[in-house]
Amino acid sequence: MYETLELERRGAAATIRLNRPEALNAWNDQLGHELLGAVRSVAEDDAVRAVCVTGSGRAFTSGADLRDMAARPLTPEGHIDVHTTLTTVYHPILTTLRRMPKPVIAAINGPAVGIGCSLALACDLLLCAESAYMLLAFVNIGLVPDGGALALVSTRAGASRAAAMALLGERVPAPELLRTGLVDEVVPDAEFDDRVRARLDAFAAGPTRSYAGSKRQLDTWLYAGLDEQLALEARIQQEMAASADFREGVTAFLEKRAPKFTGR
Repeated sequence: MYETLELERRGAAATIRLNRPEALNAWNDQLGHELLGAVRSVAEDDAVRAVCVTGSGRAFTSGADLRDMAARPLTPEGHIDVHTTLTTVYHPILTTLRRMPKPVIAAINGPAVGIGCSLALACDLLLCAESAYMLLAFVNIGLVPDGGALALVSTRAGASRAAAMALLGERVPAPELLRTGLVDEVVPDAEFDDRVRARLDAFAAGPTRSYAGSKRQLDTWLYAGLDEQLALEARIQQEMAASADFREGVTAFLEKRAPKFTGR
């Protein structure tokens, strides 16, 4: 069914594995649409009682594929249309993960960058390999965090951590992720797969309705304003997509050089 990911069923457990290892599982248009379909599929399947989201190869996901940007539709003003992708693909993936009535594990096997950071943080239990890290790299190409990133980081680790990640665009290694509460467990790389499997199997055999009830309480208390935040992000991100700094940021990335921002 899928070309850019794998959906594996094992009893009552389902694993969604992003599968573009040659591109560090970067999100192109196809992966986004396939991931949305897979997430909705496991959410709606009552036989699935626990879900894991992970990546193949060396990365969880390196975020949006900038080489895919040129193929995206343009706004009437001639700018890349990021708003439509966010509101019709990215946001439904994240809100479905948060609200599905079953536990979701993020198995962060490697870098979780950009929208990949949001994908992990939208899950319920975050397991992180010792060599993995998170990075909100948007500022490095003249954009702002999207996919609920600042809301999700703030909820787990506080506003100061969210501001630092947004403004500095620096890697946060696994030990720091654990110390600040952004992930729940850090596991040695050699033990990671076994630990994920054990957690997933325990959830799949557990009291599913109890897990769902806890998620509803957490979502009501912590994420009541998530839809409004996502809508705001999409509007601001579209503003950034029209900036000269964004054009320079993407060009510099593709040319493998440091950007020369002008503040416009």
